[in-house]
Amino acid sequence: MFYKKQMAKKDPNKKKFKQKLIDKYRMVVINENTFEEKLSFKLSRLNVFIFGGFFAILLIGLTTVLIAFTPIKEYIPGYASTKLKKQATDLVFKVDSLQNVIEVNDLYINKFKNVLTGDVTNFEFDKDSILETIQNENTSEEIYASETDSLFRIEVEREDRFSFFNEAKKDVDIVFFAPITGAITADYNVDEKHFAIDIAVKQGTPVKAASDGTVIFAEWTAETGHVIIVEHANGFISIYKHNGALHKQQGDLVKSGEVIASSGSTGELTTGPHLHFELWNDGYPVNPINFIDFE
Repeated sequence: MFYKKQMAKKDPNKKKFKQKLIDKYRMVVINENTFEEKLSFKLSRLNVFIFGGFFAILLIGLTTVLIAFTPIKEYIPGYASTKLKKQATDLVFKVDSLQNVIEVNDLYINKFKNVLTGDVTNFEFDKDSILETIQNENTSEEIYASETDSLFRIEVEREDRFSFFNEAKKDVDIVFFAPITGAITADYNVDEKHFAIDIAVKQGTPVKAASDGTVIFAEWTAETGHVIIVEHANGFISIYKHNGALHKQQGDLVKSGEVIASSGSTGELTTGPHLHFELWNDGYPVNPINFIDFE
């Protein structure tokens, strides 16, 4: 009897809880002034729990999709911008490329500084002398040359080294024009290491490009003043020193006869208003008169 009484007390509570879940409630929206009914619908507590849970799951799903597949995630701490990552990667490659370009340009400029300062000691060596040195190092016996033989070797090597360029004529695939017109005051002289011709002109006379090419150097030097160097086809390079002003910059493309500078008398080695003009081919100086008519 005691057990049955206890069960009898619990059953009404369970029924009461279930009844609360399924009991219908009417929700009415009315006009406050006229008390006119605008909207009404019936809901139970169970319906509210179901709809609320479904709405919460839907809201969480939509939020997850927005964060995962839209740029909104970039505003969340810890996430990096995709665009920023791409820009950073591109900048890394550009910096690496620029570093290589700078190293090549520095090496290139250092070579031309030697030309501008007249440091041409590298011409004292040629293929034959290097091969002879190697052969002598590999031989066990020392061979001593006489004084006459040594002088004769030096003379032959000197003539050999510059004979090709001194005798070169206008039979190349490039045409040069006179960069300026005036009296030639100093000729091309290999013995004095004057690998150029000096042309006396008035101050401010236009200096023109001897041929089509690219400006690879346009700077001031203490000894030769304003200097501009143009690289041409077939390994030719023209150099213009002691200018009063430069009208082109490094990297500019120039046409034959285009004004690139104005004549002057700048630099420590100048002797008055003139143009110091050099012509080089494949790293060797050549006599400009063999390629250009200055008359």
